[in-house]
Amino acid sequence: MAMNVASSSGRSGRRSRRRPVMAEINVTPMVDVMLVLLIIFMVSAPLLTVGVPLDLPQTQAKSLDQDKNPLTLSVNLKGQVFLNDTEIKLDDLVPKLKAITDARGGLDERIFVRGDKKVDYGTVMKVMGRLSAAGFRRVALVTEVDQG
Repeated sequence: MAMNVASSSGRSGRRSRRRPVMAEINVTPMVDVMLVLLIIFMVSAPLLTVGVPLDLPQTQAKSLDQDKNPLTLSVNLKGQVFLNDTEIKLDDLVPKLKAITDARGGLDERIFVRGDKKVDYGTVMKVMGRLSAAGFRRVALVTEVDQG
C-alpha cells in the first residue's frame, strides 16, 4: 500500500510541473521571411526593366493606347541600332522587320523608334527612311514625358 501512495504522489508531482500549452502564434519567423522577400523584390525590381539604356528627349505629348507588344527600334549614342534588345546591322534591318511583321500580321504593325537625345539626327533619319522605303507606315517616335 505504501508503494501505491508513493507512485501516485510521483505522478501528480510530474503533472503539476508540466508547462501549460502555449496558444499564442510566434510571428518572428513570419516577419523574418517577409523581410527577406521585401529585400529580394527591392533588389530585383530595377533589373526587370528591359531595353537599351537611352536618354530620351522629353515632350508634352500624351502616350498612345496600345493593345499588343509593339516592335521597338532603338538607336543609342554610338549609332548602333537595336531591334527590341538585339543589336542589328542597318543593312539587315528591313529583311528582319519584314519577316517579323509577316508573321505578326503584315505591314500594318506599329513600330516604335527610340533615339538617344544626343545621337546624330541623321542616324535616326536613316532608320526611319529605310522603314518608310520598305513600306512601313505606322512608325512612331518615342519620347519621355516632360517633367518641367
